[in-house]
Amino acid sequence: MQTTTKTFTETQSHDPAVFIDQTIADQLENLARANIGRNPIVANRLLDEIDRAVIATRSELPPDAITIGSEVTFRDNATGGMQTIILVMPTEADISTQRISVMTPVGAALIGIRKGETIWWQTPDGEVRELTVHDVVAP
Repeated sequence: MQTTTKTFTETQSHDPAVFIDQTIADQLENLARANIGRNPIVANRLLDEIDRAVIATRSELPPDAITIGSEVTFRDNATGGMQTIILVMPTEADISTQRISVMTPVGAALIGIRKGETIWWQTPDGEVRELTVHDVVAP
């Protein structure tokens, strides 16, 4: 298995477009700002995603854009493992039912991208990983 040596900063310029529903954009920004001291890596990633996002009404978003409540199937490109999760707000997170918070490294990376896109994310121990979205089911 080949190890990736890119840094998180180097990968940001290659990130796919992000589309966020205007009804949750402010909530996501407030959530990130409230967690900046406790979880700075994820909070800053979420703020970066919001800053570069196309903010639009739900009807204007691409139907396969990942949003809160989306069921997402993705492949970890390092291991080849497939996983299906539901992206949720932190209060609804429950790993036992695959409900992953947007305030996790994977959740912040997934918000707003689309089926077929590949995104980099940083694990809590600083490892940079890549995942590819295989399917998105709208909430």
